[in-house]
Amino acid sequence: MAVRIVTDSVSDLPSAVVKELGITVIPLNVRFGTEVYRDGVDMTTEQFYHRLVHNETFPVTSVPTPGSFAEAYDKLAEETDEILVIALSSKLSATYEVARQSAGLMKKKCRVEVVDSQWAVMAQGFIVMAAARAAQAGASLAEILDLTHRNMKRVDFRAAFDTLEFLRRGGRIGAAQALLGSMLRVNPIITLKDGVVEPAGRTRSRAKAIDHLYNFAMSFAHIEEMAVEDAACPDDAELLVERLNSLFPKERIYRSKMTPVIGTHTGPGLLLVAIMGDKE
Repeated sequence: MAVRIVTDSVSDLPSAVVKELGITVIPLNVRFGTEVYRDGVDMTTEQFYHRLVHNETFPVTSVPTPGSFAEAYDKLAEETDEILVIALSSKLSATYEVARQSAGLMKKKCRVEVVDSQWAVMAQGFIVMAAARAAQAGASLAEILDLTHRNMKRVDFRAAFDTLEFLRRGGRIGAAQALLGSMLRVNPIITLKDGVVEPAGRTRSRAKAIDHLYNFAMSFAHIEEMAVEDAACPDDAELLVERLNSLFPKERIYRSKMTPVIGTHTGPGLLLVAIMGDKE
């Protein structure tokens, strides 16, 4: 039986990819006051960003319940005896730990391996996609685990913000805290390093920030996968896709929207390029 792949909603995988590759996605939660929404399930991204900007109640996020993971594991155990879970960075969320502990709540017998990807968004998504393709091709769990750990070193992203205020409010800003003191008319660029938010530059205009994202893509000698994501700035994303077409066929560039859980911590206006590939 083929290994089945599980991930969380912060991987930002397009729904068509999830369906094609048979990936199980466990949603995190977003709460506005007493109202709780499953990430990417109960509220569209457009509805979320409208509410984020116009609602006085600031949303908070929470990890999936252990029961939601255990229920998914039990369902998959009806068709496989091996499950690989690839979770977002454990330094950004307790989701990895919940996914790991939830295996002990299963009612059925099945081997469950949980990997801390040390990434998020489509950088995490590409790791998941490669694992799912390998699983569909009949690779063993050991082979998929090896591939996953190798691909964790082959993905990267850069994200341009309008503001770091939402990251600061949510406590996920990490070393990028240093950028807060010079935010007047500055577009900060961030990435993840060892699972933690890190500053990757700052620019004086949105146009220069987009140049930075383009130049980041140019730094790769070989590009296997590319994604452009946005948080309520689709026009900027489409312009960037057109520019990137000179490096990588635009029909192969995944277009993804930041889910509400990500948007809670980034706010609107985030533009991101994620790549799987090699720099040499």
